[in-house]
Amino acid sequence: MALSLALATLAAVALVGINEAGYRQSNRALAEVGEAQRMRFALTMLLQSVVDAETGQRGYLLTGESQYREPYDSAVRQVDGHLAVLRRLYAEHPEDSSRVATLSKHVARKLAEMDMSVRLRQMGNDDAWKFVITTDVGREEMEAIRTEAQALMVGSDTALANGRILIAKSLQLARLGIAIVALAALLAFYLYLRQTHALRSAGERQQAALQRERNALEIDVRERTSTLAELATHLQEVRESERGYLARELHDELGSLLTAAKLDVARLKSRLTDSPDAAERLQHLTELLNSGIALKRRIIEDLRPSSLSNLGLVASLEILGREFADRSGLRVEMALEPVVLDEAHQLTVYRMVQESLTNIAKYAEASEATIVMKDYGNHVIVEVADNGKGFDTQRTPAATHGLSGMRHRVETAQGKLTVASTPGNGTRLTAMLPSRPSSAEAPRRR
Repeated sequence: MALSLALATLAAVALVGINEAGYRQSNRALAEVGEAQRMRFALTMLLQSVVDAETGQRGYLLTGESQYREPYDSAVRQVDGHLAVLRRLYAEHPEDSSRVATLSKHVARKLAEMDMSVRLRQMGNDDAWKFVITTDVGREEMEAIRTEAQALMVGSDTALANGRILIAKSLQLARLGIAIVALAALLAFYLYLRQTHALRSAGERQQAALQRERNALEIDVRERTSTLAELATHLQEVRESERGYLARELHDELGSLLTAAKLDVARLKSRLTDSPDAAERLQHLTELLNSGIALKRRIIEDLRPSSLSNLGLVASLEILGREFADRSGLRVEMALEPVVLDEAHQLTVYRMVQESLTNIAKYAEASEATIVMKDYGNHVIVEVADNGKGFDTQRTPAATHGLSGMRHRVETAQGKLTVASTPGNGTRLTAMLPSRPSSAEAPRRR
């Protein structure tokens, strides 16, 4: 770029210099040509005036009529003006200036000779003016005038030729300068194109490197995201598996113990009919055991809803909705259609509804909730809505894991979760799940 700029600057300076030199040389040549033309014109006019004066003189001498005298007088008056112009034009040319002086002398002598003959003719002295005419003085002076004028014209012709040569040189210099500048401009343009190509190539290489790094980062992010998603899914499955295991243990072990204790209390109660105080304590113990059994059942249902396996998804959601309404005091409306889902998908729907109702109870400040489940053949839509205070979905705190967990659970089941909410207008959660697990999902769940 620096070399291109230097060449362009040098070409511009050279072009300006050449143009300026050509301009000055052309002006000088034009000035010389103009001056030479003025000199030639002045000499021509001088000769013409002398010839006109001589012609007028001869006409007057031959006829004696005044009409021939007038051209003579007019020509004589013009001669002085032409001589003054010549002196001024040749003032700066010492060599030619001496010729102009000589020419002026010859012209003066010629005019004196003609003036003498005219005055003699006017006075009527015919012999005298005829004698003057017959002498060679006028002819010699006229030849001298022509000789000096011709010499001066040769000088003006030389000046004209020199001016033409200068103009030709100026044109040649301009042609040479334009050619040099054009070559320099082409060279600078070539260097500019070369530099531009190099910069573009470097930019493309940099873009390619950045694209490779971006692709590598995207692949790394996708791999890490996939790994984290698989880990979250695995933890979720382990959590459900542990919940199922704990629910079975509570049902089998703790349930058996509580039932056996209740039977023992009943047996003791039948044998201690004579002791009211013992019977009252045994009745209290029976109530405590019943409460423990009910608590055990509620914990088991929270850990792993047995109604899913025994009653199906619709009945489980109805039980979940009624129990939520009893606990929270909210009015829950349900519109549930029978759907065809495998056990994992049914558990996903149940957990999504369960978590949504928990969030409504904690945050929504609602008075009404709605649970809707519809079967569209190839997919199932589940909606949970409330008329609570709502929230801005664009400003959900990063620490809010409930929605993230629900979304991950639904997406793991190859579904999609949509959250629609605005402050003051409630919240609606919509999950869309395929009716059958996908081919990629089936091997993982076996």
